[in-house]
Amino acid sequence: MSIVIFLCVLIAVWQIFYWLGVDVLMVFKSYAVPSPLGVGQRFLELCSDGPLWQAVANSLLRGVAGYAIAIVIGVVVGLLMNHFKYLQKNLKPVILGIQTLPSVCWVPFSILWFGLSTQAILFVVVMGSAFSIAISVDNAIKNIQPIYIKAALTMGAGKRQLYRYVIFPASLPELVSGLKQGWSFAWRALMSGEVMTTSVGLGQTLIMGRDMADINQVMLVMLVIVVVGILIDKFIFSVIEKRLLMKRGLWEAQQD
Repeated sequence: MSIVIFLCVLIAVWQIFYWLGVDVLMVFKSYAVPSPLGVGQRFLELCSDGPLWQAVANSLLRGVAGYAIAIVIGVVVGLLMNHFKYLQKNLKPVILGIQTLPSVCWVPFSILWFGLSTQAILFVVVMGSAFSIAISVDNAIKNIQPIYIKAALTMGAGKRQLYRYVIFPASLPELVSGLKQGWSFAWRALMSGEVMTTSVGLGQTLIMGRDMADINQVMLVMLVIVVVGILIDKFIFSVIEKRLLMKRGLWEAQQD
């Protein structure tokens, strides 16, 4: 209930700011500053015509597809880095450096290699999140208590048993956190890819608002992007994290 009150107050302050700046003091132009009422009206218009929900569905589909590919690549690279000291020493610094690149830097490559296509968008998503996942996998395994591995080896565990029964379960909580971070990178990279293509999606809808000088549509798409990210975190990643912590008896301690 408190979050609802907070959001209502925030929207009221936003509307008052718009009213003072545009109608009273006239320091802003109405076409340059979005208003809650204008954003709400544009939301109803786009919902009645249907393009907003189609854009959300297309973006989610591309985001999930690219994220799934990034998970496979990131997990494999992370395991290889953790297993081979040569890759740990030489490849990880390169990946850390590449990870600092904004996702939009990959857009020219994607357009040249794949054209204005869905594959180009997926490429940007994968490049934007796979390296983050790889680093998270490597760190999750490195942060396991050494006593766990030593105890398993003392009891005669082989490599396969070590990963299946010790390393993977022990690193799972931190691994999930890394995957959540990877999704945030993938979602942001998706927007970078979509704004440069003509495929229907949230990014393209945002650019349409810019081209039409419709600041309310631009703001609406930004809010939708934020809300989708929050909902995915709340109903997917947070649920998984809660179950893992409850299974380990750590949920009550974190709440305290």
